[in-house]
Amino acid sequence: MSEEELDAAGALAVDEDQDELMEEMSIEERQERLKKARWNVFLYLGVAAILFGFALFPMPFSADWDEFSTSAEKDVGLVWGMPVDGEDLFDVPMRLTVTADNPPTQAAINIAVYVIEQEDCTDFTLSEKMQEAKQGDSHAYQYQEADTRVLADGTYDFEFNIDPGHYCLIAEYIDANGDKITSSGNALSVEGKLYPNQFLGGFPGLLCLALSAFAFVGAQKHGAALRKILEGENETTESKVLSEASKARIAAGPGGAPPAGPSGPPGAPSAQQTGPSGPPGGPPAEAPVAEPAAAPATEPTPAAGSEGTFEPAENGYFFKKFADGTYDQTVYVQNAEGAYVPHEG
Repeated sequence: MSEEELDAAGALAVDEDQDELMEEMSIEERQERLKKARWNVFLYLGVAAILFGFALFPMPFSADWDEFSTSAEKDVGLVWGMPVDGEDLFDVPMRLTVTADNPPTQAAINIAVYVIEQEDCTDFTLSEKMQEAKQGDSHAYQYQEADTRVLADGTYDFEFNIDPGHYCLIAEYIDANGDKITSSGNALSVEGKLYPNQFLGGFPGLLCLALSAFAFVGAQKHGAALRKILEGENETTESKVLSEASKARIAAGPGGAPPAGPSGPPGAPSAQQTGPSGPPGGPPAEAPVAEPAAAPATEPTPAAGSEGTFEPAENGYFFKKFADGTYDQTVYVQNAEGAYVPHEG
């Protein structure tokens, strides 16, 4: 036998053992299993909700205008997340809202935002990395411009997806040539949100959600088995056979066919005399005296009312005897309450 056949046979044996174990469980054990399964459903759902809330909770920050550098700069700090380099699904989302509090009065202006991966935001190499970000060749140095015309008190949204690391943020005004506007009296502000826990909390949340689904399936299985037991649909083979035999015996009634009822009162002669048996002129022959019939072995059982009594016959049947000594030809039986009812053949 091959290994695959052995594994299949082992899996089948395990399934059969589980089914036998389920059949041997009592109602109390099944109720306890059902209760635990339902609690597991709510437990995993609660943990999943907490993890999803943790994953979707943002880490806010802000950056104000610096008159000396004529830009809004912010040392964002360490951004944690899945340590996978490059642009991929595991990047940390960064959402920025830039407000043009007091934009320059030049004809054509725009807002430029830099997100640079660097530990020291005061290093002189930052300007070189900003030029590299404009070229768009590096995922660690990113650059974006506003898509619409910049107006006073206007708000502009920017979205970045970055790898885990230490980052610096710079937002500034630029002219039509893309050069920084250094005139004084300008201002802008930045409000940002980071979602570093999106995958750290999202994956365990999905796992708990899957476990909750499995617990729900288990609860449904235990509930269905318990309902079958309570409704009498999960009886053993022996109990089913005994139940069917009992139903058939009740439906069949008393065994054997009922005997024919008596045609006259007890003690009547069995045959009528046909006439004198001697020759003519002779004395008439005396008629034989009929012997009285034997009394029944069991005394008649009185029935409710004064209409008659019931006398037992063979195989559990009864005949009704009226007060004048005649019999009713209907066959009676006793029901569960002890009353006499006509037998239905």
